[in-house]
Amino acid sequence: MLFAHIADAHIGAWKEEKLRKLNLDCFKQSIQTCIKRNVDFLLISGDLFNTAIPQIEYLKETVEQLKILKDKNIRVYIIPGSHDFSPSGKTILDVLEKAELVKNVMQYKDHQLKFTEDPTGAKITGIYGRRGGLDSEDYLMLDKPSIENEPGFKIFMFHATLEEFKPIKELQGLSSTLLPTNFQYYAGGHVHYIFKTDFNGGKLTYPGALFPNNFKEVEEWQHGGLYLCDENLNLEYIPIQLKTVLPITLNLDTLTPEQASELIKTSLPENTEDKILTIRIEGEIDGKPSDIDFKPINKLPSFITLRNTAKLKSKQSIQTELKEGTVEEIEAQLMQETSTEFNIPELMELLDKEKQEGEKVKDFEQRIISEVSKIMQL
Repeated sequence: MLFAHIADAHIGAWKEEKLRKLNLDCFKQSIQTCIKRNVDFLLISGDLFNTAIPQIEYLKETVEQLKILKDKNIRVYIIPGSHDFSPSGKTILDVLEKAELVKNVMQYKDHQLKFTEDPTGAKITGIYGRRGGLDSEDYLMLDKPSIENEPGFKIFMFHATLEEFKPIKELQGLSSTLLPTNFQYYAGGHVHYIFKTDFNGGKLTYPGALFPNNFKEVEEWQHGGLYLCDENLNLEYIPIQLKTVLPITLNLDTLTPEQASELIKTSLPENTEDKILTIRIEGEIDGKPSDIDFKPINKLPSFITLRNTAKLKSKQSIQTELKEGTVEEIEAQLMQETSTEFNIPELMELLDKEKQEGEKVKDFEQRIISEVSKIMQL
């Protein structure tokens, strides 16, 4: 028996079209890896999509890839994550299951979970991830002995942060004691970092996001990947990286805008073609950030250049002079003076978006909040 484990693909998440496509290409690469390594089945531990109602073009591409696995007799077992599970309880995964492309293994009724048995004999179950930690109630009420006493090779899928294994102490998590014991493999999702540990006599893993989901993840992780596991619990992590990442950090402390512009110009790498370039610019400059010349960054022949100026500040307090002109002219001038630091035009464009056809109000609000967080690098 050999199976693969991925999580947090977040298909359709990036606002940049190039990165949305690259994200999808990484998912396609994971499918090809499953075929090449001749796995028996694939586990997807939540957040296959970035929203409960994904855009039709990404749904079509994903369906095509899942159909490839089905034709190869590679089963796909899944649980909904906090992104692809709507507050109303509906998810596009129901449609994929109806088409027999995936099997949702969370079968929870009267505080009991049922197993889905794979032809290899592996018995799989799990609990979905819900926003705001609402899934904690399902763990607390779960009749654990009913699944702990089941014999055989068992897999528990979950989409939650575990308090004992969280990468950032500020994150809120569930106690790992809420997970049932006597399972061979615990397939985690939700936490975007690569992690494995011995747990309750078995193995517990987080494969991380299949593709970095924001600037910080691109900068630090640079790629995603998947785990392979066999019946003897031998683990192999396979990275999936289609583009090289070049991370750069520039500190502009005490520099004037002119000096900062020159430092940026002379610090940029020469070989950036077909690479993802992340440029984090920080520090307190002696002047206005809007006076810095960022054009050399925009002219780089990279696959894509991501710039983060969230920590770029001015020693001078922001002062607004009374200006003459129409409201629209004054507004445009103020945005030009502050947009480098606060991304105001992009934010205004985002906040002007309308709800998509068929999209629930709560899902729309969550989508806007998620995109605002990315723009502000929160």
